[in-house]
Parts: sequence; C-alpha cells; structure tokens
Amino acid sequence: MLLLAPSPAAAAAAARRRKVGGSALRVRCSSVRELERSPNPRPGEWLPPLREAKRVVLVRHGQSTWNAEGRIQGSSDISVLTPKGESQAETSRLMLLSDSFDACFTSPLARSRRTAEIIWADRDDDLIPDSDLREIDLYSFQGLLKNEGKERYGVIYRQWQKNAANFSIDGHYPVRELWDRAQNCWERILAHEGKSVLVVAHNAVNQALVASSLGLGTEYFRILLQSNCGASVLDFTPQAGGGPPAVCLNRLNQTPNSPVASGSSAGRKTSKRIILACQGATQNSAEIGVSGMGYAPLNMLGIIQSQKTAELLLDQKVNGILCSPQVAAFDTATTICEVQEAADCLGADCVPRYVEMKKLLELEIDDAFQTKQKSFGEIAQSGWLGSMEYKTLEGLWNQSKAAWQALLNELQDDTSERILVVVGHPGINLALICRCLDLTMDYMSSFHLDDGSISVIDFPDGPKGRGVVRCTNYTAHLGRWSIPITRTMETDEEF
Repeated sequence: MLLLAPSPAAAAAAARRRKVGGSALRVRCSSVRELERSPNPRPGEWLPPLREAKRVVLVRHGQSTWNAEGRIQGSSDISVLTPKGESQAETSRLMLLSDSFDACFTSPLARSRRTAEIIWADRDDDLIPDSDLREIDLYSFQGLLKNEGKERYGVIYRQWQKNAANFSIDGHYPVRELWDRAQNCWERILAHEGKSVLVVAHNAVNQALVASSLGLGTEYFRILLQSNCGASVLDFTPQAGGGPPAVCLNRLNQTPNSPVASGSSAGRKTSKRIILACQGATQNSAEIGVSGMGYAPLNMLGIIQSQKTAELLLDQKVNGILCSPQVAAFDTATTICEVQEAADCLGADCVPRYVEMKKLLELEIDDAFQTKQKSFGEIAQSGWLGSMEYKTLEGLWNQSKAAWQALLNELQDDTSERILVVVGHPGINLALICRCLDLTMDYMSSFHLDDGSISVIDFPDGPKGRGVVRCTNYTAHLGRWSIPITRTMETDEEF
C-alpha cells in the first residue's frame, strides 16, 4: 500500500497539535469515561493560518458492492459502485453542478475515485488522489461479512462496535491512525490555492475530517454520520493576525434521498429520534410595527418553508411536537401538526394520527437574537456569536441545558418507537446541537442553521445514550427556496 511521506507542512502541523493539546485529537486513554473527560481545543486551533476564506465540500462515495453485501471494506480496493451507487453519484453531480470548484481531492480507492469521476464529469482540472483519504485501515477485519467478524473475533469485534476509539487489531489502533491521517489531509487541502475544494472519500475518513477540523477527538467516531453520497460543507475564515482560521460546519450529511427515511444510525437500529426544525422566515420589526420580535409572524417565504417541512415529515409518524411559544415557531409547529393529523386523508397512513403538541418555554429566544434572523445564515457563518453581548449569549446557553433535558425526558426511556419534532429559532437549535455533542458554548459559532432547515439526531442506545447526528441544516426539501449546498464564488467571496 502506497503511503505518502509526511511533508514539512504536516510536520509543522503535528507540532501545532502537540502544542494545543493534541491528546484530545489523538486519544490514548484506557476507558470511555476517560475519553469523555478529555478537553477539546477550540475549533480549528491546530489548523494552519489562511490568507483567504475557503469552502470545502466533503462527499462520501456511492453505494458499493460490499456496502450492499454487508461486508467490512476498510481500505481494501476490491468493491466497486453498484448501479444504485452510480445513480447516487449522478444525483450528487446534479446537486453540485453549479459550483465553481477549483480542485477535487479523492481517495485512490476505486469506489471513491469512480464517484469523483462522475461528479467531476467534464471539468478541465485533473482529480488529485491522496492516499491518506483512503478508508480506515481495518487489517484482518477487511473482507469479512459483519456476522463473520463477530463469530471469529468475539471480544475484539465487540470492542470495535462499542469502543472504537480504543479498538486495536493486529497491533494497530485504527481510529487513532485515521485521525492522524485526517489531520495530514487538512494540511494539503487547505494549502491548495483554490477557494472552493471538493473532497470525495469514505464514511470513516470523512467523519474524521469533520471532527478533527472542529477540534473533536476520536470519541466522536460514529457520532457525525456520513451516508452514501452525503455532502458535508465546512467553511474556513481567516483570522486577523494570521492565527488559525475560524471553522464552521455549514451542513452535515446532505443526502440524495430523504434524511428522515427509515434506516440505521452508524450501522445500528434506532427507535428514538429528535428532529430539530428551524422555524420559517419572519417579518422584521419594521414591517410589523411592534417592539418585541417574539410577536413577528411568518412572512410568505416562512409559510412556504413550514409547509415544505411538514411535507418532508409526513413519511415519519411523529409522536410529539415541542415548540417555542413565539409566534413563528408556534405557527410552523401547527402546520407540521395539521399535516401529520391529515396523514390518512393525504394517503401517507391508513389511520388518522394524533400528535401531542406542547409549548416549551425553554425554547424561547431573546429579542436580540430574533432581530438577527433575517440574515442569520450570513451572520452566524461570519462569527456573529462572538460579537453578541456575553450575558445574552450565556443566558441562551444556560437555558438550552434545561431545554435539552426536557427533550430527552419526552423521548421516554423504553422500547417504544418515538419521534419528537422540536421547532424553534435557529439560535436555540444551534445550542441544542452543541448540548447533544457535549460541547461548550464556544462551539455555537462552529455550526450553522438556516430558516426552514431540519437537523436529525438518533439515539440507538435510548435517551440515556449518546446522540448520533444524522444530518444538520438539511434544506433540500425546500425545493426552489432551498439554500444551495455550495455558493458561487463570483458573487459571494466571503461565503
């Protein structure tokens, strides 16, 4: 297997990682509890300085033959795309067609390279293969059906399933090695002169790229989901004085198919789910003539967004809806509830549904945040949270702790299937995502949510276990009013 020798830039990056506390990135702990206590550095703190803003779009390859067979692939290069995988790649090509990518990095493995070739299509520049973008090295596991791995390796296989960060096989720690490779990849990707870069790789390595860019360690493996041909978008913004760039996960795992379709999370079945739905766009205070933005109703775009979200969720049998008491959130929640309860009339269910809808005061948001809503996407992405009055932000953060606990209580710790929809302003939903991931308040500006978007969190181990983030800031359901995955560089140089 061809491995790239560390470049001088990679060596410098390693030194930076050690300086800022790289133990949180390359973890060497003896227990999961110890892992959970390891402090995370600030997002992007180990990354090299940038001269100008850069957007990186990560795409996982389409379905492969070994995906379909349930076989452990690792970094083997035997499987190829299935017809479904080819179709997924074509859908991704259309999804990214209008973007002005400057370069495409790809794993050299056939399933990833073929996906990149389909997406890259007739573009003039050559693909850039990078051996460090290959899938996680799983050594003796590679080629086995999953049930064969369980039968042959017993305790070792269970460790891979339950404690992957500390999993070792054939004298290697695969997840730790993967995080090191991801950090090396970022050195080369960010060193490229292009402002917009496409990266086509694999499930595990894309997880490591997302997590490591945010300063998250190996304990986040299998927490940030990457589906076949799912696209994740990261924005890197230069900082004054030449320090490490600010990093923002604009969206996670935007898939060619519905993000709420039935399936597994990180390979495990789940019966508990929280869907964070951002309220639709509202009229501003000048238009409605009142001082309290909590009274701002949905504007016409917001009404359309709420209807589109309700339509997307129609295929889910929602058990309960919790919403902010504020008008826009309540109206969005009401639309979702009404469509759910009309499921039988709309042909989505054979019997009427009853959905319990409640207002949750802890989801209410301060007027200072509401006034920013009209340009929330641009403001949040440029680090608006850093400029907010500290006490206001701290109040929102403290409030989100009680809100998150209330949501977990609503899920109920039993074996029943339960889907909970939570409707609020993007600001409170950002805080809830950070609570789910057990992050600090500093991380709120490292995520981005648009009006009308949804984010999906699954709980394979029930509400007392860790949440698995299936997607964030999904907007494809909004149709012609959706926020594009990428933005043309000619009209929006600063994203």
